[in-house]
Amino acid sequence: MEKDMTIGIPRGMSFYNNYPFWYGFFTALGIKIVLSDPTTKQTMSEGASLVVTETCLPIKIYLGHILNLISKGVKNIFVPSLQSIAPKIYNCSKIRGLPDLVRNVIKADINIIEPTLDKSAKKQGLYEFLSEAVKPFGITSFDEIKKASKQGWKVYNNFLVMARSGMSYKKAMHYALSGKVFIEEASKSKSSPINVALISHGYNMYDERATMKIFDKLEKMDVKVFTSLQLTDEQMAEGITTLGQKKYWANENEMTGTAGHYLKDNKIDGIITINAFGCGPDSLMVDRITRKAKEFGKPILVLTIDEQTGEAGFITRLEAFIDMLFRKKRSKIISEAEISEYDYVPQTNICDSILIEK
Repeated sequence: MEKDMTIGIPRGMSFYNNYPFWYGFFTALGIKIVLSDPTTKQTMSEGASLVVTETCLPIKIYLGHILNLISKGVKNIFVPSLQSIAPKIYNCSKIRGLPDLVRNVIKADINIIEPTLDKSAKKQGLYEFLSEAVKPFGITSFDEIKKASKQGWKVYNNFLVMARSGMSYKKAMHYALSGKVFIEEASKSKSSPINVALISHGYNMYDERATMKIFDKLEKMDVKVFTSLQLTDEQMAEGITTLGQKKYWANENEMTGTAGHYLKDNKIDGIITINAFGCGPDSLMVDRITRKAKEFGKPILVLTIDEQTGEAGFITRLEAFIDMLFRKKRSKIISEAEISEYDYVPQTNICDSILIEK
């Protein structure tokens, strides 16, 4: 019987950060990728029905995407266990135990491909992780895996170069997967009166249903958005230090590091954080960011999302915050404007000059 060389990848969790790599890697090995459909209300509700209410929204969405892949007839589903990305730098328990969670709540005839990345343990580094990912497909050649990983990094680096240049996430992803690199000219990039730093995890802010197309909404408000994608690892590491913290969580760069960098950036007018209700690590990080924002005198809007979040209230808070930033900036410009002072001396001799002419 011919081996099924198809792998299903859910549009959730690490997908938003790592998909360019996986696309290049699996494609180079002849493995066909099937993606779940973009998140819908049904995705959320079906995923939420499988777990307790207190489970965070990203996990509920992820489970909904697993069900979507099953409905497509996909048997091999990629559910990596990302334990630790560096020595003593860990992911939250839900991300670490994702394969076990999926196995326990979804009763279906599927093959969960669950490689483990744990750089805090011995012999569980990147190549061991990649080898586990493709072993079910009968691929065991280290040289072949290493060669495919280079193709994965090529696609990922192309994506990162375009994203860091200021290109939108969707466009950078499109070009990278097409094997193209396109850098927009700085002169053509639109300047906006308000600059905002959006602080969140990729699986929150780039899921258009979860955050109700926040990038499109801010663009319509004439706001330019900056994210962690525009920053280097060094800049985010420095940002963590700025907030007086030490890195512990694997995705802390996206939150604490990004916030620390943009809080001291004078061109940023305000900070918006998006976190999922019930996320323990995020609640700690957002609290630190909020306190530091007050010290830096930077306005901050904290948005918390779950499957019940209404779009009307979400937009109202967003509009009110941006309106405040516009008024604050306009007031600052007016107060800093140099108004030349002069003494007004009325021409009192006009009558005399008229009499002299007569």
